[in-house]
Amino acid sequence: MKRALTVRDTATRGSLRKAFDDLGYEVIPFKKTERSVLSCVPKDVRLTVTASPAKGQDATIDLTVALVGHGYTVTPHLSAQQVRDRAHLADIVARCREAGITDVFVVGGDPTDEPTEFRHAHDLLVALHDLDHGFTDIGIGGHPEGHPTASEETLFQALKDKAPLATHITTQIVFDPAAILRWAREVKNRGIDLPVHVGVPGAVHRQKLLRVSGGLGIGESAKFLKKQQSLFWRFFVPGGYSPNKIITGLAPHIGKPDNTIEGFHVFTFNDLGPTEAWRQRMLRDLA
Repeated sequence: MKRALTVRDTATRGSLRKAFDDLGYEVIPFKKTERSVLSCVPKDVRLTVTASPAKGQDATIDLTVALVGHGYTVTPHLSAQQVRDRAHLADIVARCREAGITDVFVVGGDPTDEPTEFRHAHDLLVALHDLDHGFTDIGIGGHPEGHPTASEETLFQALKDKAPLATHITTQIVFDPAAILRWAREVKNRGIDLPVHVGVPGAVHRQKLLRVSGGLGIGESAKFLKKQQSLFWRFFVPGGYSPNKIITGLAPHIGKPDNTIEGFHVFTFNDLGPTEAWRQRMLRDLA
């Protein structure tokens, strides 16, 4: 990942610098995650802890609380498929309040064997707002390339229903900047004015990205890239994947009136060392 980021336009460089000043990492709550964060990630990098179907919702909150205790700013995912009921939700909110957690990200989540009274993210958002939750930032998910179980119109309507209960949108991973931009313009056109944070993989090893892309809801572009191997490999530099092509493709559109793209959200897949080295290189290139 030694290829430099080349951005000559002054306004674009400014937009990128602002986006990278507020860049956040998403981590998965595995056994070694806490130790990896402490060894690789500076305290001024915002963190998000995903809700793992294998580990359950409480593991997400446990890791979030632990990382906050180390001085990080951390956002837990709340999954409609993992929060059992309103009593469980109230307990989660109380734990977050006690730890000083002010942000959450609400998702529908992958189905599990855990019985839950919440069918969708909207149900969980409504229940959350029935509580004195105290959160100042509530994120929801966006799907620029659709979802296998819902039509495009259904997804946009769901986003419109959730938007009044949220403060920003973070997208799933999409490799095609043009597809993201089309979707972001349509979101704006439909009157949804929430800031959009575009989800990109961090500096992940190429084999890991190939392995996980099929199982984490990544859209049609990943399938296309796998079929078009020569194009797929253009996203990589020696040793791993670089997010630069996606970021430079979208950077000129940040702050434009036809969309609400505000910045980027990095899915690290717990490859924190290479991702942090990439971020530091980006900051140096943009200085």
